[in-house]
Amino acid sequence: MKALGSLSIVLAWAAVAFFFGRLEQLRLLFGVFVPYAAIATFLVGISYRIVRWSLSPVPFRIPTTCGQQKSLPWIKTSWLESPSRTAGVVSRMALEILLFRSLFRNTKAELREGPRLNYGESKVLWLGALAFHWSFLLIFLRHLRFFTEPIPHWVLLLERVDSFFQIGAPNLYLSDVVMVAALLYLLQRRLRDPQVRYISLPGDYFALFLILGLAVSGISMRYLTRVDTVAIKQLALGLVTFSPIVPKEVGSLFFVHLFLMSALAAYFPFSKLVHMGGVFLSPTRNLANNNRMKRHINSWDYPVKVHTYAEWETEFRDKIVAAGLPLDK
Repeated sequence: MKALGSLSIVLAWAAVAFFFGRLEQLRLLFGVFVPYAAIATFLVGISYRIVRWSLSPVPFRIPTTCGQQKSLPWIKTSWLESPSRTAGVVSRMALEILLFRSLFRNTKAELREGPRLNYGESKVLWLGALAFHWSFLLIFLRHLRFFTEPIPHWVLLLERVDSFFQIGAPNLYLSDVVMVAALLYLLQRRLRDPQVRYISLPGDYFALFLILGLAVSGISMRYLTRVDTVAIKQLALGLVTFSPIVPKEVGSLFFVHLFLMSALAAYFPFSKLVHMGGVFLSPTRNLANNNRMKRHINSWDYPVKVHTYAEWETEFRDKIVAAGLPLDK
């Protein structure tokens, strides 16, 4: 039911954008006001989240590590798994952001006959997540050709590399195929796996269906229906230069694509998708593990009365002596 509800919302939004995009009176609404409102919501929302995260107190060094910490000179340390210097932290963050290193180590547990609990690797999830994120990035960068004039050379080069495997006309973008395949895998994983389905929320399905609808509408415009790319670029350039116009040649299917993109941008700061920015501000990742090299004082601490060991020993001296335990003094 959670998946069906999310799918129904996305389909309803797509239908509204498709049919209302045919009305001349509402084309300005869906072509100009909705995108501007979505971008404003995205900028305000993401700025609010980042400011909130940056103001959150981090009283102690709490990096997540799985290697030997730097201590004595003759003990070999793990500079990447337990970095004590900035270079190690940057390298660790780069592997996490670009290659999802922690997800690569993800394991799965299955209860089999016996009963017997088996642990195994789960590299398919890592591969699917990596394929989705990188293909989404490539598609986003390719779309810069609609918002720039002249088009940067590196965008044209990226287009040629992405479409080197030509099948028919227009050229087939590999990033389109990879993105849809990765989304379908992530979706079926949530629907098929009982454990994952149990912990999945409606927002988890909604994000997948929303991005999948965005991808399907974009693919349909490129490979299945005829659209006026000149008119679309005219609209896109008008939006980024704050002189928007909605050409009559822009079809209804494009309004579906634009509306779903606007919905994704507005929804992004208030969903789990905002982990894209949160990973940079996570104290479990962006701090060096130098607790044995430097004493860290909690600057948010307030003065409290402490009971030292010497005071405790004085208070319970008679009982310690009676128990035959050693005393410091």
